[in-house]
Amino acid sequence: MRFLTAGESHGPALTAIVEGFPAGVPIAKKAIDGELARRQRVAGRGARSTRIEADEVEILSGVRGGLSLGSPIALQIKNRDWPHWEPYLSPAGEVKRGRELVCPRPGHADLAGGQKYGFADLRNVLERASARSTAARTAVGALARQLLAQLGVRITGYVASIGTVRLPAERVAEAAVEEIARRAAASPVLTPDPETETAMLQVIAAAQEAGNTLGGTFVVLASGLPPGLGSHVEWDRRLDGRLGQALLSIPAVKGMAIGDAFAVAQEPGSAAHDAIFYAPRRGYWRASNRAGGLEGGITNGETLVVTAAVKPIPTLLKDPLPSVNIRTREPARAAVERSDTCAVPAACVVGEAAVTWELARAVLEKFGGDTLDEIRAAWERYQARLQDWPR
Repeated sequence: MRFLTAGESHGPALTAIVEGFPAGVPIAKKAIDGELARRQRVAGRGARSTRIEADEVEILSGVRGGLSLGSPIALQIKNRDWPHWEPYLSPAGEVKRGRELVCPRPGHADLAGGQKYGFADLRNVLERASARSTAARTAVGALARQLLAQLGVRITGYVASIGTVRLPAERVAEAAVEEIARRAAASPVLTPDPETETAMLQVIAAAQEAGNTLGGTFVVLASGLPPGLGSHVEWDRRLDGRLGQALLSIPAVKGMAIGDAFAVAQEPGSAAHDAIFYAPRRGYWRASNRAGGLEGGITNGETLVVTAAVKPIPTLLKDPLPSVNIRTREPARAAVERSDTCAVPAACVVGEAAVTWELARAVLEKFGGDTLDEIRAAWERYQARLQDWPR
């Protein structure tokens, strides 16, 4: 299963084409729109997200009567803001470029992209490199989520930190994935703790007043996964590597960790790994989950736990960083664009979608089949085999 996206923020629409999605999966447009709304309506977003764009998906192909057909699924999301950036004809008949970008922002793709592709107007880079493209990834992830839900897999995410405000680990240590999902869904910053939420909203408001921006971290959890997704036999089949690519390709995500990665790096092996136990009805299990549900690039049956670090948005509204005007090569201040104050909650929604997509791919690789019924039958046979393994 794979997908390809097309379109920039300055174009009329974003389009994603999904190939290899099995037939017979119930597809609800409302569920995809719900994920798009989650991405837009969290705290920290700017005017473009909250007032100008109101994302809604149009399913152009691959679904009929509410069920996937097995043929390519085309999803389209309109860009309502695109006329502001489109070249136009002046009354004198001259072609005007719209608002050009010539002072690149430190931390964005503006300068490097302009150098790579030879653009004199860096808006050609900005509008594809911006996080607007993640609307398509969110829609595709919502499609994959509906497939995994049929197999009992649950994915959720929550914001663990914004700026210097951190969610105390003990607030989620004993909570089930379903409980974390419920609590995070009720929060405008997607954090499952009201006290931490209040502090996060305060630092976002302070940054907004100062014209500054904030980064942070989010966590994605997946429960209901069987052991055996991914593989150790080749480097590019390891699921941890694939999840890293998925998350690190989200704009502004600069780092990721699986389980307690950075904490266990400071521990001896005796304190870093998860002891294995067995019980007749429960099967193999672990009393801890420092590995985050992955060992050797393969899921081990525990909850998958991945954390991503999000840098602050490069656009600074009140005091832009020093830059250079690429036309004059004179010192200048970086360009100011409509932007978010804090993208961490929105990135969390996109991160869920990215992880969901990779897990759906891994499920299809292992359990194959052209239809949901075939996949479910293979899934159930495998689960039954694990009960008797290694006999």
